[in-house]
Amino acid sequence: MTKINKKLTLRQISYGFLALLMTVMYFPNMVSAAPITLRKVVIGSSVPSANTTYDFTFTLPTSTTVKSMKFQACDAASVSCTQTGAANGFASTPSAIGAAPTGLGSAGTWTADVTDATSLRIKNTSNTGAPGAAVVHFTNVKNPSATNATFFIQMTSYSDDAWTTPIDTGSVAASTAGQITVTATVNEALTFTLAAATVPLGVITSATTGTGTSTMTVGTNASTGYSVSYAGSTLTANGGANTITAMAAAAGSTQNSKQFGINLMTNTTPAVGAGVTGVGTGTASTGYNTANQFKFVPAGEVVASAGAATNNNVFTTSYIANVDTATAAGQYSTAITYTATANF
Repeated sequence: MTKINKKLTLRQISYGFLALLMTVMYFPNMVSAAPITLRKVVIGSSVPSANTTYDFTFTLPTSTTVKSMKFQACDAASVSCTQTGAANGFASTPSAIGAAPTGLGSAGTWTADVTDATSLRIKNTSNTGAPGAAVVHFTNVKNPSATNATFFIQMTSYSDDAWTTPIDTGSVAASTAGQITVTATVNEALTFTLAAATVPLGVITSATTGTGTSTMTVGTNASTGYSVSYAGSTLTANGGANTITAMAAAAGSTQNSKQFGINLMTNTTPAVGAGVTGVGTGTASTGYNTANQFKFVPAGEVVASAGAATNNNVFTTSYIANVDTATAAGQYSTAITYTATANF
């Protein structure tokens, strides 16, 4: 009885060893596969279904020459790979290799293969040498469609160029995320301020010119800019019975003549005024943009403008008045209205 039991035991051990040997022979890759280390993937955008970049870095521990690699999107990090949930919607088509892969070998050229839509695959039939720390870039990869879902990329190296004889394998986790839309409203805006309500020109004689200045600040976000115009009567006195002649055309200041005019420049004759300042693009208009040339049209004209949205500018308006010896005495004054219009 004891001899029979020993024979049965020896037979069972023999059968078990034979089964193990057949398993190793049938699945030779099980004994050669090693885990890929230092695995990482950087995704250009985590928006679901977005076409973006996938940049892999990893180290292949086995020195066997690699002739193909596969990066497959899966629902789990296990060997069984499905795309029914988190990884659903992932697509390799029409992905391409970005910069040439490095660290996979020393010869040949790596090309992308998109025949398997669930995997990013590359191959290099002519590759030689041992792999090590590697970098592989892909462009135009479609993310999975689920929002805020973790999925896994199973990466596998192969010793052939047909993705059939694996060498090393490993997985890395990634995730999609919800897209946040940030909104804000910018209303139409026009800045227009006058710094002074009165401009004294002083005492005027036939041998002296009355001068004064006022400033205005203008800016707008209107797409086609703004324009600033003025209107008002010339200087008058004694209930309108006496006037100082408005300068209908741009001209120089001449003493002992009746003149009233303005410009938006730095002048030397007489010494009054300043040019436009500020970071905006506004400019003085023709007729008012030449130093020592003055003009005043009671019906009104545009004196400054900008053709596009602009930051603020400060314009200095120079006023000059001359009289001749026959000009009647009196308190001369006028009210000038400036109007800024934004071109939205």
